[in-house]
Amino acid sequence: RVPDPLAFGVVMTNDDGKITRFLEKPQWGEVFSDTINTGIYILEPDVLDLIPFKKDFDFSKDLFPHMLREGMGLYGYIAEGYWRDIGNLNEYQTAHLDVLRGKARVTIPGEQRAIGGANVYVGHGTNVADDVRFDGTVVLGDNVIVGRGASLCDCVIGDGSAIGQNAELRNTVIWKNCVIGEHAQLSDDVLCNEVVVGNGATIGENVFIADRCRIGDGAKLLSNIKLWPDKEVESRAVLSTSLVWADRWMRELFTDSRISGLSNIEIQPEFGAKLGSALGAFAGKGRSIAISRDSDNVSRMIHRAMSTGLMSAGVRVTDLQTIPIPLTRSELRGGKQIAGVHVRKSPHDRRKTDIIFFSGDGKDMSSGSTKSIERLFFGEEYQRASYEEVGSIYFPERTNEVYIARFRESLDEKAIHDRRLKVAFDFSYGVGSALLPNILGTLGPEIVSLNSYLDASRMTREREEIETALRKLGGVVTSLGYDVGFMIDPGAEKIRAISEQGIPISDQRLLSIVTQLFLESSATPVKKIAVPIVASGEIEQIASERGVEVIYTRNTHMAMMEATNDKDVAFVGGTRGGFIFPDFLFAIDGMFAVAKIMEMIAKCGKRLGDVDRELPRRYMNERTVECPWEYKGRVMRRAMEHSEHLQRQLVDGVKIFLDSGEGAKSAATNGGASANGAANAASDWALLIPDKEKPVFHVIVESADQQRSMQLAKEYESLVREWKESEDHARVGEETRA
Repeated sequence: RVPDPLAFGVVMTNDDGKITRFLEKPQWGEVFSDTINTGIYILEPDVLDLIPFKKDFDFSKDLFPHMLREGMGLYGYIAEGYWRDIGNLNEYQTAHLDVLRGKARVTIPGEQRAIGGANVYVGHGTNVADDVRFDGTVVLGDNVIVGRGASLCDCVIGDGSAIGQNAELRNTVIWKNCVIGEHAQLSDDVLCNEVVVGNGATIGENVFIADRCRIGDGAKLLSNIKLWPDKEVESRAVLSTSLVWADRWMRELFTDSRISGLSNIEIQPEFGAKLGSALGAFAGKGRSIAISRDSDNVSRMIHRAMSTGLMSAGVRVTDLQTIPIPLTRSELRGGKQIAGVHVRKSPHDRRKTDIIFFSGDGKDMSSGSTKSIERLFFGEEYQRASYEEVGSIYFPERTNEVYIARFRESLDEKAIHDRRLKVAFDFSYGVGSALLPNILGTLGPEIVSLNSYLDASRMTREREEIETALRKLGGVVTSLGYDVGFMIDPGAEKIRAISEQGIPISDQRLLSIVTQLFLESSATPVKKIAVPIVASGEIEQIASERGVEVIYTRNTHMAMMEATNDKDVAFVGGTRGGFIFPDFLFAIDGMFAVAKIMEMIAKCGKRLGDVDRELPRRYMNERTVECPWEYKGRVMRRAMEHSEHLQRQLVDGVKIFLDSGEGAKSAATNGGASANGAANAASDWALLIPDKEKPVFHVIVESADQQRSMQLAKEYESLVREWKESEDHARVGEETRA
């Protein structure tokens, strides 16, 4: 059992130890257990017969899922004691510190001495000056020399190494035959064999120095860099990648298919070029990658930096320049590029820049691919192309024309034209303002546009600014007697809506209204629709009245797109203003969404406020509980134990249906239809889900009764807090015993 199971395969077992579920490299919402697969297997010989001859076949991805499907005996043993997968340099450091701090019981060679309250292991022939200061646990190998006034805290010093006078070392691992000069300072570093560090040199945290490197007197190595073998840093030189890393970069580069960071600090030209090189190495020489951006100056800079990195790796760059994200996806759908990238100013934090990665079909890049790019980036394991192989830049033509043609083909233009709707738009100073008015202008609606020009300095709005803009848009709708108002986000992906009464409609309620309009206006019978697991039970009620099956997905855009792989899924609705109409595009597109909603209003003869008044209403409540990363897996396990005999869904987090009775069987699914469908449409429920980016747990509850919803939120918030605090007490107890 581990605190952070994300990097491993998660295993769920029953009381007999039989494995019931296995997830390779899960996301936080899929961490239903903190029990992981260590990769230590005992196999019956006949299991080897299941492995095909001379074909790629992975135990965890292919063999074990096959055995589970066939009901074969697959058991897990929860081992006590210490285990760590040293798969990267930081894990290597952590393993040493765990040994020094007693978390791993190993036999440390050397004579154990208590010096000044520290625990010191001293090897044969080792010479330690009288006034050396030790803290924590220090291991000195054979024939080590430690000079006067030196200070060592939680360090491992290899055989034959020498530590100079007044040197300071903390949390550092040094291999054999190294020399550390006088007054040198090292913290949280790893030095391989025969490294020489000069007098007065300073080495920052998380620096990894390979064999036979020489660091000159007074040199300064900044944090989070690596030196390959046989490198030399001159005296008083400052060595840096010029890349300012935040702590979280060392933990994980990607969030889903996106990288976000502080503009021109964490994400700056050197970073962009290096990232482009890593992406190019992943794609391979001679391949083509599309890249686009918004109008922000930092986006332009990173777009160009990444392009140079891609070219240096021998990749042909298809430069789409300044276009909305849906057009980038549309261009990729043609299959001419192996991947795509869009650079934008963050819509949530004006200080940040986002870099979004797409696969060759235009969908969000898979976690397997992003992890491969991440390994190349951190390991710097990529080669430059020769001068004959350096990539080129290509500027495609007719990208807009192809998109517009498909856009119009996917609409009932006559219905929109005949209805003569009056619509107000707020384009949020984004790129959609350059395209959508031209399309809608041919369809006959009367349009008023606000903020319909590019202004990168105003694309990111705080919550208060958005609410103010919505009120202003609502005032325009009511004062002009318009039918509807829409706010389109700067990337032209998500929308907010205003009813004919000038009232902003919440994202969850808009999903219910659009679902109703879609099912009512569809010219052909709809078999399935898909929504995230956090969607209101109103969706199930609406769909069940028409015999439509609801598929539940994880609460990510990637999962919503994956739902479109099922050809029976005619509509995918999001809970944050994003809608997918698979007949047009497999991803959210705010421009097409507003046009489609206009079509549905025209066909049904109902405006958004009319539908809102017709629909049932349920009440949702959300709470947030702070939860350290290392407790998340354990809290998820407690949630699983709590709901074991209740009806539940395991799609993203743990969703518990509360009106089903204690004896109800678990309806755990990997990501399909709801448990008991319409039977749960009217059920109260609670969803416990860990946040992917922050050390918090989300508690989301829903009920047809507003007071009941508030009560449930309070109860489950207290439960999660109790589980978290019990783990905190357990950790303190373990440290006390250690």
